Amino acid sequence: MISVGVLEQALRYPQFRLMGSKHRLLPWISEILSSLKFDTALDAFSGSGCVAYLLKALGKRVTANDFLHFSYHLTNALTANPGITLGEEDLAIALEENPLAGRFIADTFQGIFFADEDNHFLDNVWANLQRVDDPFKRSLIISAMVRACVKKQPRGVFTISGLSGKHDDGRRDLRLCLKEHFLESVDLFNRLVYSDGSEHRAVCGDVFDAPASVDLVYLDPPYVPRSDDNCYIKRYHFLEGLSCYWNGMAVLHQSKVKKLQKKYTPFSYRKTALEAFDRLFSRFQRSILVLSYSSNGYPGKEDLAALMRTYKSQVTVNEHEHRYHFGTHSAVRRERAMVREYLIVGT
Repeated sequence: MISVGVLEQALRYPQFRLMGSKHRLLPWISEILSSLKFDTALDAFSGSGCVAYLLKALGKRVTANDFLHFSYHLTNALTANPGITLGEEDLAIALEENPLAGRFIADTFQGIFFADEDNHFLDNVWANLQRVDDPFKRSLIISAMVRACVKKQPRGVFTISGLSGKHDDGRRDLRLCLKEHFLESVDLFNRLVYSDGSEHRAVCGDVFDAPASVDLVYLDPPYVPRSDDNCYIKRYHFLEGLSCYWNGMAVLHQSKVKKLQKKYTPFSYRKTALEAFDRLFSRFQRSILVLSYSSNGYPGKEDLAALMRTYKSQVTVNEHEHRYHFGTHSAVRRERAMVREYLIVGT
């Protein structure tokens, strides 16, 4: 049985409005994880980072991996971070007006998502990051910018312009400027980071290169949905670009919202998904496998459980009813709103 204090700590983690986020499922996930015996864990597709943070709260030594840069910074700032916070001097450096600041965001995204002063704020903070050497402080600043942008964007996705006014329902989040959201995020993050005496790591890389010598691997990969798509780059390209100031990234300037070129993952296609899961289970077969999946995805739970049984002697399928809130139009909401969430455990 998980302790109340552990769950309270995990639930303090902010709810980022990211597709497939498991934040609202943390109590259920924590009950299942706490019934398993392990000391080290890999969150192989860390996403928003809430499960990695839960694993740390459970007293495990955690490695968090994702191939997205903004996901890396979230876990580096809030899970791998050994208790380093941003002080007044750090904020003064980040917020100081920098005459040498670039204009990439101001020029590229003018009139698309944020007001001119907000775009300048992001350009300016990025210029000042050159003076921040500590990797955890850098990740805290980048993560605070990421959260500020998610809070300010009406639906949390970057497929539509945030300046149209169509989705402005008067919420406080839409009234605050990015600097105000940034400062609130810094305050929240400073209260979340802590040292538990263990060394945790955040990694930005391909899952098939992630370290396999751990007791438990939590897998929450993208899946092929019945409709629409599962592309994080499509929805969160601005956050991904912001996390490294678009360095080395191909901006599709012909697109209305200046999207990034899509990153390939075999989990996104019917022709390659099942083979990708086989590779995944094979790579981590010496670890306890905990696969998070959904009833509206492909392959189905029966196929995934059967595939896991080729590597694990005991496989248990846990189910939980869940409602997602990330749909961007009515057809998606009707299709995906209520699903069965699975945790397929192989020991």
